[in-house]
Amino acid sequence: MMTPPLLFDRELYIARQAKASGEVVGLLHDHVAADLQERLEVISRSFDQVLLIAPSLPELKTCGTIEHRKPSAHDDLGLPPNVFDASISLLDLHCVNDVPGYLAQVSNSLKPDGLALFGFFAGDTLSELRQAWLAAETELTGGVTPRVAPMIDLREAGGLLQRAGLALPVADLDRVTLRYASALTLMNEVKSLGYSNPLHGRRNSLTSQRLLLQVAKHYHETSADADGRIRATIEIAWALAWKPHPSQQQPLKPGSAKARLADALKPV
Repeated sequence: MMTPPLLFDRELYIARQAKASGEVVGLLHDHVAADLQERLEVISRSFDQVLLIAPSLPELKTCGTIEHRKPSAHDDLGLPPNVFDASISLLDLHCVNDVPGYLAQVSNSLKPDGLALFGFFAGDTLSELRQAWLAAETELTGGVTPRVAPMIDLREAGGLLQRAGLALPVADLDRVTLRYASALTLMNEVKSLGYSNPLHGRRNSLTSQRLLLQVAKHYHETSADADGRIRATIEIAWALAWKPHPSQQQPLKPGSAKARLADALKPV
């Protein structure tokens, strides 16, 4: 079995997360926790034994006993098998090297008919910043270095969940547009949150002031509003699925449909 490439420096990422603090960190965690609670309430089901992998522990009204674990610096999560009625991961999956392995471990920790739920940065998150870095580095150096982590494609989430042995996958995006005085202000905030460049292939030398100013220039040219403030897109993906159980709805067998597509397409 091939070992997946180490795209992220997890030890560095976790160390930065441990140091993250301030009002913005609290607001982000509160936003994600509120969204999580809404999603659990829609399911209309309580969960007695819950695993929560997250930077902080929110209050979850529909959950009984919660085992809270902070994101791990290692691929092996050390989860016991067949223990939890729900396993939830918040703000972690976007920086995991072995995503299929991570999902499989969460799946294995569930009892039959248990819920797996993941909330993570995805989609167009910080796409404006990524494009500004690309343009600035290409212009000044003739090449690019890894600056912003690639995001999991939401269209792939369902397949990844099924590959992990989970059923009935559902995924959607929560999109938020924030505004900042400048690109430099945005980059400082990303750093304070502990989400600055965790890539193994990052350049370890200091970034020149000239390059930073060029990034800010490109960012302003492409993503500034009339008042001069710049836009930053944040997308949080939510993906859920269930540990298989005989009571769950099953897909129809091929050839079992009672109506033909050709008949449905005929004009009335």
